[in-house]
Amino acid sequence: MRQLVVRDLAKSYGGVQALRGVSFAVGAGEVVAMIGPNGAGKSTCFDILNGQLAPDRGAAELEGRSLLGLAPHRIWRLGVGRTFQIAATFTSMTVRENVQVALLSHRRRLWSLTTTTAHALAGEAEALLERAGILEQAGRPSDVLAYGDLKRLELALALANEPRLLLMDEPTAGMAPTERDALMDLVAGLARTAGTAVLFTEHDMDVVFTHAHRVLVLAEGELIAEGPPEAVRADPRVRQVYLGSDDA
Repeated sequence: MRQLVVRDLAKSYGGVQALRGVSFAVGAGEVVAMIGPNGAGKSTCFDILNGQLAPDRGAAELEGRSLLGLAPHRIWRLGVGRTFQIAATFTSMTVRENVQVALLSHRRRLWSLTTTTAHALAGEAEALLERAGILEQAGRPSDVLAYGDLKRLELALALANEPRLLLMDEPTAGMAPTERDALMDLVAGLARTAGTAVLFTEHDMDVVFTHAHRVLVLAEGELIAEGPPEAVRADPRVRQVYLGSDDA
């Protein structure tokens, strides 16, 4: 089953074409990497899918429903979660409170912040923190977390809306190698058990070729290759424009 379907997506900034008719799909339970050099169009694609940008043309559908023209909060409530290259949390709140706010937003109960924040959905927040592997940090202020734990908190926040599509922008940036593998193993497990479609960008090719089921390669706004990691790794055009070699 294809959760996300993108067709002929295009976006220009003045005379610069950031996306040139990009089409792809991500299935339920599939972990797909989108790679490419800086300026390839990855962030533009994510921002369109997340409702932060409008494309010049094209279509993007989640389970048959168009995502285009919707505000980010409406896309969130449709079941699209997102993490960012630079993790964004409420630094004045505890780890648990950060997740409680995300849960309240998903339930359209932010009015509860004025009276019941300390108790609202605390059990569900702790369950998400346990899934993300940082339950022991629940009572700590988020601004004292180590970077790896901060990325796990951001994942817990993204899971608060029970996403059918999870967009992850550089999920392992700044993490130690063991932390990278642990986080991506966690993401793969969530995709497998919940049937969540995962689309992530990443510059670490070890992470990409180890953890992605399929790889999409963008260059100058065009999709130049897609397929299983080993097939993409061997593609001559990919090796020339991105991996830095055209050797066999």
